[in-house]
Amino acid sequence: MALVLIVEDEIFIRQAAEWTMEDLGHTTLIACDFAQAIAHISATEKIDALFVDMRLSALPFGGLAVASQAITLQPHLRVLYTSGTPLRADIADRFVPGGQFLLKPYSTEQLGASLEQLLS
Repeated sequence: MALVLIVEDEIFIRQAAEWTMEDLGHTTLIACDFAQAIAHISATEKIDALFVDMRLSALPFGGLAVASQAITLQPHLRVLYTSGTPLRADIADRFVPGGQFLLKPYSTEQLGASLEQLLS
């Protein structure tokens, strides 16, 4: 299965995403901010997917910054963005190529389906 880096600053959302992905057979790495995310991406040879909250508490569009930096370090990386705010076209234009979006709140089934679609 895949190695997925989860970047989410809300602990309960982060844990739920981690459990869902592990139940689906994926291995996860966890980060709660930009610095931890980049440390994982720099230290890990190949991460398959990045699941990132667009609004990390320290940065208004932290997920966009994480994804942008992550792609420079691991160009093959696939990105699934998430937010509690509906997606606007001007924000979607800033996604890395192939990036997808999942609106919060989402069910475990929606997360699983979105991740599988991203990885296929």
